[in-house]
Amino acid sequence: MSEPVFVFRPEPGFSDTIERGKALGLAMTGQPLFRIEPVAWECGDSKGFDAILAGSANAFRHGGSQLDQLTQLPVLAVGEATAAAARDRGFEVELTGRGGLQALLDNLPKKPIRLLRLSGEDRVDLDIPGHISVAEVVVYRSAPQPLDQSTAGDLREGGVCLIHSGRALEQLGQEFDRLGIDRARLKLAVIGPRVAELAGPAWGKVAIAPTPDDASLLALARDLCNNG
Repeated sequence: MSEPVFVFRPEPGFSDTIERGKALGLAMTGQPLFRIEPVAWECGDSKGFDAILAGSANAFRHGGSQLDQLTQLPVLAVGEATAAAARDRGFEVELTGRGGLQALLDNLPKKPIRLLRLSGEDRVDLDIPGHISVAEVVVYRSAPQPLDQSTAGDLREGGVCLIHSGRALEQLGQEFDRLGIDRARLKLAVIGPRVAELAGPAWGKVAIAPTPDDASLLALARDLCNNG
């Protein structure tokens, strides 16, 4: 029997990952460790910006009616899912990146660019190139949820955990400490080097996806199930 593969990302990504994993023949399980909630925010004057910088589809799913005042700005999206969510809200997508927000910024033209970053309360710190200015607005938050007893019991038996963010790894670690779950019995498939650095040595194994996307994470989980 294949090892279980645990997913912890919030909906709708949770269900999407579960279905993709099942299509690969993986024994998918888990639960969302976060509930995405909108926060109050002010739109301000969009005329001072050249584009929107978006690192998550949640910015468009939970940004609220204020987004309607920004649709004249093109979007620089971290990946395909974020780009699709932006289009669903009536935005034009100028660029869809690969490899994370930092890589997207680093590959922009070397000219003055003014960006409005729509983000969550927990977000990746960026090294902003000198020719780019970024104003940040928080439009959503991730409310942590406790592990239920059923998922905790399954985790005690071991398996592979898919980790989509540093915040997810932090929350999972807090729940492991609360419930006394042994990290050494579990392998981590993480979305990038920055997340791997947060893991520490206590886990059975930590492996990094070659590209920061769901398909790459699932392929890595399959390798971990088959080859340890």
